[in-house]
Amino acid sequence: MTTKEILQAVQQGSLSPEEAALQLKLEPFEEMGFAKIDHHRALRQGSAEVIYGASKTPEQIASIAAAMAAHGGSNILITRMHPEAEETVRAANPDLWYDPLSKIGIVHKKDFTDTDGYIVVASGGTSDQPVCEEAALTAEALGNKVVRLYDVGVAGLQRLLSKLDVLMQANVVIAVAGMEGALASVIGGLVDCPVIGVPTSVGYGASFGGLSALLSMLNSCASGVSVVNIDNGFGAGFLASRINHRTGKTE
Repeated sequence: MTTKEILQAVQQGSLSPEEAALQLKLEPFEEMGFAKIDHHRALRQGSAEVIYGASKTPEQIASIAAAMAAHGGSNILITRMHPEAEETVRAANPDLWYDPLSKIGIVHKKDFTDTDGYIVVASGGTSDQPVCEEAALTAEALGNKVVRLYDVGVAGLQRLLSKLDVLMQANVVIAVAGMEGALASVIGGLVDCPVIGVPTSVGYGASFGGLSALLSMLNSCASGVSVVNIDNGFGAGFLASRINHRTGKTE
């Protein structure tokens, strides 16, 4: 629970002042030997700690998620979790939701939207979809409405232009593209909202594993374009959520 939710619960009578004080006084992190779980992050930042699964063992992921769930966490987000870890993590967290395409796992998944704006996730091609889904699922887990516009790259510009109405009403656009990464600049020249470019490692040899797209996006001539690291769909989705919650009305 965030500080605001704790205070609202006291006001509504569903939480006593003593229980609220206990939650606020709890140790801000939990020592697990291999990890220190930051249980107070939601109090400070409005969203809980996210588990980066790529370099952790399945047992470590399972234990961290279970500890967070025991503290009342919901939409516990696990990124870059390999499919081989799913069975072990699910054994300790039976309600695990897992998407093998994006390698996103969510424990205690709850669908909700707490802002009236929306985020567009646009991809240059179908090959960018794993990164797109990492961004989209991250943003949705944080309470945002997400509109997906996939395979609208500059090789067939009419596909993107047919969705101008959707793009122009968005609070944030995440532009995901490999190859030369031109999509971010094109969208940046069409909309009046922030554009987050996500270069992907999709492309032939001279794309250098996404470096070409990264440099193109960093050198964009369109104003209002920012860029995250190569294949960093999570970072884009999280940042887009922060922007959307600032610009959209929250309940």
